[in-house]
Amino acid sequence: MWSSSPLGQPGMVLLLVTCPLLAMLQGATSKAESGHLGDTDPDRCMRHHFVETITHPIYKCNSKMVLLARCEGHCSHTSRSDPLISFSSVLKQPFKSTCFCCRPHTSKLKAVRLRCSGGTRITATYRYILACNCEECS
Repeated sequence: MWSSSPLGQPGMVLLLVTCPLLAMLQGATSKAESGHLGDTDPDRCMRHHFVETITHPIYKCNSKMVLLARCEGHCSHTSRSDPLISFSSVLKQPFKSTCFCCRPHTSKLKAVRLRCSGGTRITATYRYILACNCEECS
């Protein structure tokens, strides 16, 4: 009736073939639920580098070019607004809104010294973004 597989057990070969396929499908489903499937999206929230020239707005100083980074892109979360229940006749905040923004997650403080006329030096400081994340807007 049943034909046996090379291993001597009917249906064993089918089980070995379908298990890896199920594991792959489950892995894709869990990635989609966690939001990591869109990591190949070029418009996702990520760090972008650009060059900026720093000059002092008042004093005559030498300008310097520095490498900066910004967070740019969209977040896959959906924004929503829920109505708030109040027992007051006046509602100052009638809704609670939830949204996610592409923001700096980690950064470090950097400084650049500009040489000005008369031999003085002025230090300009800025934050250099190391990583970006989608975080709840405040």
